[in-house]
Amino acid sequence: MNNNETAPLVLNANQLAKTLGISRAKAYQLMHRKDFPTLMIDKRLLVPKDKLTEWMDRHTGGEPSHADA
Repeated sequence: MNNNETAPLVLNANQLAKTLGISRAKAYQLMHRKDFPTLMIDKRLLVPKDKLTEWMDRHTGGEPSHADA
């Protein structure tokens, strides 16, 4: 993931797209998946950075998160 250390703790769709190197439309598609770690505050969809990292690990065969252990 690009700029992981400098990314804010919570990402909006634009930040998610930039971080993952995908389009904003694709970021919104991800954010609407049932298995994707999206937080809704009012009408804003946000993604906690730590949950994004865990989600990516689970979907790429990476190290299991503490919750999986």
